[in-house]
Amino acid sequence: MRAAVFLDRDGVINRALERESKPYPPTSLTEFEILPEVPAACAQLKAAGFVLIVSTNQPDVGRGTLKQEIVETIHAHMLAQLPIDRVEVCYHAGKGLSDCDCRKPKPGMLLHAARELGIDLTQSWMVGDRWRDVDCGHAAGCKTIFIDRGYAEELKQKPDFSARHLGEAADIILAQTHQ
Repeated sequence: MRAAVFLDRDGVINRALERESKPYPPTSLTEFEILPEVPAACAQLKAAGFVLIVSTNQPDVGRGTLKQEIVETIHAHMLAQLPIDRVEVCYHAGKGLSDCDCRKPKPGMLLHAARELGIDLTQSWMVGDRWRDVDCGHAAGCKTIFIDRGYAEELKQKPDFSARHLGEAADIILAQTHQ
């Protein structure tokens, strides 16, 4: 069994578009900007033996306001730039319009990847910038790191750790792993 680091996409890997202190995903490849500390952080985690998996809700596809092809183009670009092993995506609309097991805060994407890739969730981490990510990580049995971007929303559960960005989160993961 291997250990993984599950990474939320918007706000962790790339700059989220903010409106009224709330994060939104990029709607085109030109709006997709990998944050400066991300390549080095991913390389460090990969070198330490972690499987890197992006786990992202993309409900705008399910709501019909963003084409799935755009999301897939963004993911292809991201995979070409970073040593990520897999991308798990929930395209369901959420907001009471869909009931699925994969939309965070439910742990379905993490459980699916764990089954497929032989991942020990108790030795794995979920890194995210929203309450859904923290709750998802807890529900899957992972340790959690909250990247505080100052959004206008409250956490529902306390994360195991907090960080300012993925570089700091990677330092925490590596320090905790080598204790």
